[in-house]
Parts: sequence; C-alpha cells; structure tokens
Amino acid sequence: MIFTETELAGAFIIDVDRMSDERGFFARSWCEDEFAAHGILTPPVQANLSSNPRRGTLRGMHYQLEPYGETKLVRCTRGAIYDVIVDLREESSTYGQWLGVELTADSFRMLYVPARFAHGFLTLQDNTDVCYQVSAKYAPGYERGLRWNDPAIAIEWPAVPTLISDKDRKHPDFQLLVSH
Repeated sequence: MIFTETELAGAFIIDVDRMSDERGFFARSWCEDEFAAHGILTPPVQANLSSNPRRGTLRGMHYQLEPYGETKLVRCTRGAIYDVIVDLREESSTYGQWLGVELTADSFRMLYVPARFAHGFLTLQDNTDVCYQVSAKYAPGYERGLRWNDPAIAIEWPAVPTLISDKDRKHPDFQLLVSH
C-alpha cells in the first residue's frame, strides 16, 4: 500500500500497490504491520456498508465522542464520492480544518480517518456504495454530528446536495461545538 499523509495530521490517502498480470491485479487493502508503520494502531472491529441510489446524496458529518471515538478506513466500492473529514481535535494545529478527497470504485483509493474527526460524503454518481471499517462499535449515546454547510468550516462541496436526512440537516454548527 502507498500511504500519503494529508495536510491534516494523522489522516492518510492510501492507494493500493497493484501486482498485475493477465488475470487482473492483486493488492492488499489492510495489513496490520503496514498500518502500524504509519502510526495506525487501531484495527477495525466493525465494517459498515452504505448504499446510495441517488447522485447528490449527502451523509454526514458524523463522529463519536470518546471513549468510543472511531477511526475509519473508507473506500468507495461502486460509483464515486467526495469524501470529507474535519479535524475536531482541539489540541491539533489543524483544528477546524477540512479535507476533501474524491474516492471512486475504479481507483481503489482509500481514506484513513483518525478518531475525533467528523466524516461525511456526497455521492457523485447514482448507485454508489461505500464500505468503511471502523475501530469502535457504534455507540448511539456518543454519536454526534456537525452541520455539512457550516460557514465557520466552509467545506467546498463539488455540488449542492439533493438528498439529506432530517437528522443530518439538524446537526449543530461548529461554533456551538467550540463553545462546549
């Protein structure tokens, strides 16, 4: 695997290292030793799937509070998404900053999301599926969200979402988070 650290410390774009022949290719998408070599010591305990029939579907911006903070390894398995993360670590030099990465089924590219980051995505094609491995089990009482279009963060989405759940529409602004 090829790990590229992003401008948000601890977050990585991961490309598979393909071994190709006439049959196609083979590549690893998870290796405990390779992840550990990059300081990633939280193995997945759960895998989640998201199926999205419509282009323009927005899911996010989600996170879980400690002690159930989740790291995520996100890959688009069909279609394409614009995947976004926001650093919510108050002690971080990139606190409140965001990063967006296009993930497509054809690229096999993945995004590693550290704990204490908000995460969400916008589907860029109809019939888009996303698979993500997480390091903590879902804990409903610790689930939180951040408003997808909060002007304090100013995420530059590639398109205006056309489908958002009521729950995701009602997430608070970043400034409300900071005041707690």
